[in-house]
Amino acid sequence: MPDGADERGADGSASALEAFADQMRVLQRECPWKREQTHTSLIPYVREEAEEVVEAIESGDPAALCDELGDLLLQVVIHAVMAEEAGEFTLDDVARGVMAKMERRNPHVFGDAVATDVTEVMRLYNAAKAAERAQA
Repeated sequence: MPDGADERGADGSASALEAFADQMRVLQRECPWKREQTHTSLIPYVREEAEEVVEAIESGDPAALCDELGDLLLQVVIHAVMAEEAGEFTLDDVARGVMAKMERRNPHVFGDAVATDVTEVMRLYNAAKAAERAQA
């Protein structure tokens, strides 16, 4: 494995995702092609991988879905590593942001709201989403 990327995890010292992010940091430093990429230049790859996830879901093949989710995760991590190196945000920021969003949008799970059926869940979710948009 390249210097700077290791595979930890069983002992709890780092998750596979953290090890993967480390691997992408090495790639960003060591690969000439990767160093020249921008968020914009990688848009076609994000679109392609998202579409391949849809195709894998539609195929009903769990192995294909696992593979394609990995490819889409690659895109997320690459963009986060690029942003980290530019001093914009980190992969942890992305994870914390989406975790906070899920907590806000699911108060029936993470808060005191009560939802006894799907209709109530969707009402709470959409109300939280609308409140987020109003604050933006």
